[in-house]
Amino acid sequence: MTDKNGSTGAKPDVAALREDIKQTRAELGETVQALAAKADVKARAKEQVELTKQKAKAQVHDATGKVREVAAAAVGAASEKVRTATAQAGDKVALASDKVKESGALDKVKESGVLDKAQEARTQVRRNPVPFAAVLAAGVALVGIILIVRGRRK
Repeated sequence: MTDKNGSTGAKPDVAALREDIKQTRAELGETVQALAAKADVKARAKEQVELTKQKAKAQVHDATGKVREVAAAAVGAASEKVRTATAQAGDKVALASDKVKESGALDKVKESGVLDKAQEARTQVRRNPVPFAAVLAAGVALVGIILIVRGRRK
């Protein structure tokens, strides 16, 4: 026959009931903690701020790497152009020197000191082309910045 609870007369195992109660309490505790976490707006806002900070730092890191790559490429290109320009300038100075010698105006040029100054400038550029390359790289960077600023205005 059945008793008030609708069971068939067999008494439920007390240990099993206690274990079931313990499991239900644990599940209920987890549910309450989850609801409390959702209700804690301040903590969720802090968490979102931290995530945004991490994303921003990652983007800055990526952008910095890209800028460094572009700058290195620009410096390399500028250095190559400096080398080419230096070689061309040296060739032109040598050609001009030869023409001056051939024309017979060498004595007049020697008196004025122009030949010595030209050879001195040639030697100086060959020894240290970096200042010229730095000026060229700065010019390239300035043009790039101007183009970026103008692109954003439109």
